[in-house]
Amino acid sequence: MSRFGFVILSVALISGCALTPDYERPALNVPGTYVTSHEQGESIANLPWWEVFQDDQIEALIRVALAENKDLSVSLSRVAQADAQLTSVRANQFPFLDITGGAGRGKQSQLLVPGAGTVTSYSIAGNLSFELDLWRKLSRATESAQASLLASEAVYHYVSLSLVANVASGYLLLRDLDERLLISQHTLKTRQDSLNIIEARFDKGTVPELDVNQAQIELATAQVAIATFQRQIAQTEYALSILLGRNPGPIARGLTLKEQQLLPEIPTGLPSELLQRRPDVIAAEQQLHAETALIGVAEALRYPSLSLTGSYGAVSDELHDLNDSDAESWGIAGNIFAPLLNWGQLKAQSEAQRARTEQALYAYEATLQLAFREVADALVAVSSYRDTYAAYHLQAKAARNAERLSRARYDAGFVDYLEVLESNRSLFTAELNESSSLQETLNAHVDLYKALGGGWTPPEPEEIEQEIDSETP
Repeated sequence: MSRFGFVILSVALISGCALTPDYERPALNVPGTYVTSHEQGESIANLPWWEVFQDDQIEALIRVALAENKDLSVSLSRVAQADAQLTSVRANQFPFLDITGGAGRGKQSQLLVPGAGTVTSYSIAGNLSFELDLWRKLSRATESAQASLLASEAVYHYVSLSLVANVASGYLLLRDLDERLLISQHTLKTRQDSLNIIEARFDKGTVPELDVNQAQIELATAQVAIATFQRQIAQTEYALSILLGRNPGPIARGLTLKEQQLLPEIPTGLPSELLQRRPDVIAAEQQLHAETALIGVAEALRYPSLSLTGSYGAVSDELHDLNDSDAESWGIAGNIFAPLLNWGQLKAQSEAQRARTEQALYAYEATLQLAFREVADALVAVSSYRDTYAAYHLQAKAARNAERLSRARYDAGFVDYLEVLESNRSLFTAELNESSSLQETLNAHVDLYKALGGGWTPPEPEEIEQEIDSETP
């Protein structure tokens, strides 16, 4: 008994030993602040998306997309798969209990066994098997599976965040195209009215045919623009429909582009917050954690393993005798397996796993660097697009006044029609640029929100399905 106790104690001590150290986040070169200056304060990423995008229609579209988008559903299904895999791997740490039963009837050849007769047998037994977690092989496998689950959840959140940003960007582009279509239609009407007047003057001989031709050219330019924007609107609607998990179709509108609100301040928080907020960074780190834990599994395979098995049951030639004490049958055994000669196979497997872990580390560092770059790019974009929009806004205002003055000068006979055409062409271009630059400015806010990790936890589809009917566009 003393020897048996010593063995049990030794096994318990070995089971608590790990061949590799526990995972720790690697030392990272995280800057203290972002390169681009920004407002101090709580990061915009801490705002939920319904406070960032203050258009009820954007909110409704996002809710539908989060509930019905197919790519997001695939990602959520992968989370369920990883969760089931974790349960399967964790089960190896516990004893397995099975029950077997059987009944048989047979007769051997009397030429081989003289006097052999027909034999009937019945059996029932419970079988217990358990592998001791020597060197923490099983717990490391569970640790890896758990990290993989967390990585899958982070990927789901990243897909959700990307979906929100894509829906918002697509909707803003749609409203920009709507605005540019209205500008083109207004320009077409203005140019058609001008052409009618010029044709009437040409019929009276007061203007040359050249004025008519140039007016016709500008009219055709507006018609081409209308057809182009109509096509782009339809294609954008179809793209948004796919994001919503639906077949291509029209999209309901909310606020106009000019009614969308620009955030007056863009606080970003600290770069170190990206480690906990950006879901792609979290996914990359959890993948590193999973690969690190598998090093322990690979190392443990090079050392002995010990498993215990036991069985208890009854065997009888009569079914009613199975509960007889004389039918009792049991057994217990311990099995040890120790690799001796495998020509470096297990060592190579361990080295391969270390290489995979090294790759995961580099991928984690690259993902973090990409996150810093995307935030820096978005900050630059927000600032520069604001300035661009301000300049285009002033340009459009000046172009409208210049076009009005040129038309008045032409009607008074002070200038030829070329000046009116040039002023109208400049106005058309300036108004289109003003609209597109506003859309780019708004979209830069969306990109910054996404780059910062969009500090919100997306609801599960079943949590928002109840709201879809009332908010479906």
